[in-house]
Amino acid sequence: MSRKAGKKYSAAAAQVERRPYPLEEAIPLVQKIKFARFDETVEIHMRLGVDPKHADQMVRGTVVLPNGLGKEKRVLVIASGEKLKEAEEAGADFTGGEDAVARIQQGWLDFDAVIATPDMMRSVGKLGKVLGPRGLMPNPKTGTVTVDVARAVKEIKAGKVEFRVDKTGVIHAPVGKVSFNTDKLVENAQSLVQAVVKAKPAAAKGKYVRSATLCSSMGPGVDLDVTAFNTRIA
Repeated sequence: MSRKAGKKYSAAAAQVERRPYPLEEAIPLVQKIKFARFDETVEIHMRLGVDPKHADQMVRGTVVLPNGLGKEKRVLVIASGEKLKEAEEAGADFTGGEDAVARIQQGWLDFDAVIATPDMMRSVGKLGKVLGPRGLMPNPKTGTVTVDVARAVKEIKAGKVEFRVDKTGVIHAPVGKVSFNTDKLVENAQSLVQAVVKAKPAAAKGKYVRSATLCSSMGPGVDLDVTAFNTRIA
């Protein structure tokens, strides 16, 4: 049985016209119709013309949003020797080696991102079943397995977002908070879209960005005009 929408949600949805909005119009609308009492996250959801079942059509990448996410991320660096000091000086919240791996195995998960040096991946690999489902497993493709731990920490602290197409061909990603200045939210969203477009696999055929929706955490979706997204593809 479907759940009936609340009065506040229905009132917000009534202000959204049934048409695709340019990104520059959709963002101030989402800010206007938000009704939750907390500072909601603004999210973009993009349905792509890819089949994630095929490895050559997987879409995955990262982007550092120019205006951050409005949330401080707690970063754990798993390394050894001088790399631990580099991580601490760069602003890592937690650092450790085998001891950190052991703590996670015992149930510790009070962090939002994990960075590891290549030499520690033999141990970190044991955490796949714990970190993988939570999207926390370090990966070279997202820059979280690296010897340059200082740079990785600074990027995550600055608002680095990882995106990955799910099994239905959709990417879900945050672009900021509803309290952000509108221009800053637009800039963040444009950066995210550009990164997704740039990550188009060569094996993808036909229309790449098929549809997209913008919304706040609790608010109704606003359909986006994806024409401009697809014209950016070379």
